[in-house]
Amino acid sequence: MNTRIIAVVITFFTVSACNKGPNFSQLCKDHPEICAEFSEDSWCKKERIAVGAANLENKLAPNEDITLFNQLIAYEKYEKCISHAAKIEHIKLKEKKTRRIDNMMKARARLEELSELSKNSNHPRLTYYHWTRHLDEDALNRFLALEGTKELETSESQFELATYYIKVDPDKTLQLLFHSLELSKEGDKINLDIFKSLSSIFSKKRQQQQAYIWLKVLSLYEPEDPALSPNTLTNFQATHELDYEFLDKVANATVEKINAGSFKPPKF
Repeated sequence: MNTRIIAVVITFFTVSACNKGPNFSQLCKDHPEICAEFSEDSWCKKERIAVGAANLENKLAPNEDITLFNQLIAYEKYEKCISHAAKIEHIKLKEKKTRRIDNMMKARARLEELSELSKNSNHPRLTYYHWTRHLDEDALNRFLALEGTKELETSESQFELATYYIKVDPDKTLQLLFHSLELSKEGDKINLDIFKSLSSIFSKKRQQQQAYIWLKVLSLYEPEDPALSPNTLTNFQATHELDYEFLDKVANATVEKINAGSFKPPKF
């Protein structure tokens, strides 16, 4: 994808994230087809904007593998959101429910269309998508065939590869999860499941200090994560008699390195 396309799409996402209506409206005016697909609704606005962004990206770079993947993810999230919204009953405004059901069906139809269009792709994000969503064993084999190649040398793909090995090879899974963090760059959004998986694996290996560190890292990134209760860390360190003050310092230093894009896997 060329630099101009990337710049346009980044601008779109920046505008959307800031929720500046007039700018988004202008973008819809310039590209009406990306906004006209779904009926207006106060629900799922963020997801609908993301669909528009993905469609704009595909318009500028038609049917590139990564743009197809981004469309699939955007439509998937919108469909999930609008499916929930469609269940809400409106006594006085029943047309809202009808409109939401119509939007839901459009999203599902588009997902089917994009899935069919991308099912034979060799792109790692798409092969993984088709394996996890459709249990496509051929897609899984194409994904695994890329192991060790530059195509999988991204933070996202290393995590996805780790999810395949997590039940059969915990040591390899640790290496892949650490490499996923190593490949992340400053400013990247980190997948919180990496921290949860690291803590879980270390706990099962009875390496409770490491398990605590990664739980603490998770809490520093997302204190309200459902995996954490108010007493999770306190109970964990008390149960295993850990020097939490020292481990907290390690966790804080780890977060700083991840945020700076300078994380290096620990040596055991």
